[in-house]
Amino acid sequence: MTGVASVRAFTRARNRRHHSWSDRYVMLMALGLLATLVFPMIGRAVAAVPRDVDPARTGTGLALIALLLVVALSLARAVGPAGVSAADASWLVLSPLPRRDVLAPALLVLAGVSAAVGACLGLALLNAVGAPDALPLRLFVSVVLGVAWTLGGAAVTVLAQASPAWNDRLSALLVVLVVAAVALAVMSLGPGQGALAGLASAPPAAWAAVASASAAAAAGLAWRAGVCAARIPARAVLEASTRTGLASGAFVLMDPGTLASIAEDAHWRSRALRSRAWPRRLRGAAAVAWLDWRRLARRPGRLAAMAAATVLPVLAARAGGGMPAALLVLAVGAAAVAATGTAGARRDAGDGSLARLLGAGPRTLLAARAVLPALLGGSWLTLALAGLDLAGPGGLLWLLGPLCAPALAAGALRAARRRPVDHTLPVMDSPLGPVPTGPLLWALAGADLAVLGCLPALLAFTTGVSVPLLAAQAVCAAAVLAAYCAAPRRPST
Repeated sequence: MTGVASVRAFTRARNRRHHSWSDRYVMLMALGLLATLVFPMIGRAVAAVPRDVDPARTGTGLALIALLLVVALSLARAVGPAGVSAADASWLVLSPLPRRDVLAPALLVLAGVSAAVGACLGLALLNAVGAPDALPLRLFVSVVLGVAWTLGGAAVTVLAQASPAWNDRLSALLVVLVVAAVALAVMSLGPGQGALAGLASAPPAAWAAVASASAAAAAGLAWRAGVCAARIPARAVLEASTRTGLASGAFVLMDPGTLASIAEDAHWRSRALRSRAWPRRLRGAAAVAWLDWRRLARRPGRLAAMAAATVLPVLAARAGGGMPAALLVLAVGAAAVAATGTAGARRDAGDGSLARLLGAGPRTLLAARAVLPALLGGSWLTLALAGLDLAGPGGLLWLLGPLCAPALAAGALRAARRRPVDHTLPVMDSPLGPVPTGPLLWALAGADLAVLGCLPALLAFTTGVSVPLLAAQAVCAAAVLAAYCAAPRRPST
């Protein structure tokens, strides 16, 4: 028995809890319920696999898969990914015990999560490429490919945590994936549809060879990551453990709003910024809101990512989701982009001392803070709708983007200033089972104003763009923002 195993065995012996038959019964029932819910979903996903070859669907689907890999790898690198619990971080990380043995449980959890995500990615790959023949074999090969890609990517993130050189390689890999996604999206529009059709209709033996090579590469990277886990610096492990603990605490307490503040503070804490002269012409509320503009200007990478994300609605529509998928991506994307300019409003909800020191009234300050999210959300929505107009039959949907900007700003500000989840609210009975109203009301805060202010735009997607609808959208969005800014202010609304 190793030293780590001895320590953990001693701890479990001191805190041993007897597991009765009812505990095991509940665990088996939970596993059975999970299988009952998951297996039908997998069956429906497999039954929905198209049997034809569509180059446009293949290109956009592969582009979305590449972007999903970018998001997953970026999230894994931001979280750690090799972190331990608070107790292990306090007692085992800084002890002379082997680092690899200390991190073994976390690495096993990372491998399990990567395998599950990879299986879902494999199903998405099969839906994008199609299965003209040999559906069971193509399904197996697609799942192997997805699992190999995610496990290999997870291994690279572990190596990046242990070595700055591998961190640079991971950054290069992310750039390559983004470039590949852009190239596949362009090819799906026409220039490379022949190559995409040949890729989708390749025989199962060719796909099996690619899957075997990917699995071998993933196994090699996983072995290398296991070896390098012993050399991960203690500081990196402790920082990852802190981030993981904060994120898990927010998840358990069902208060995800704290994650935005944690991420923002963690980003700026380790950076040395140059001081700039205060603009002479800015006074009061405009001077306070100017800090949000400076904060955004210091993060050009975020602006580039938001600009690149304008193609996601087109990819979602062409990947087989149609207009409903495009509308969902439009709503989520516009709300997320508008929320990037509300860090100051989130801080004011908890501590408005800076605004009071500068003599900024609450209504005037809220109106000044609404300019940036309105500009961000409206610009992103305009570009995304212009892409849909170009990729579709044509139209004037892009005119709705600037007109929806005030409503997006109102929704983003309300979401930034909402209170934490109130778990004391009653549970509501529904046909799908009990629904806790606290998390439900928290999730709807902000989205309600945005949907209310964009009702004419939603109607335009079904009936077409017309001058009366454009006028109604302009009036409705402006009225929603004006009413929200003029309402009596409370600390967190």
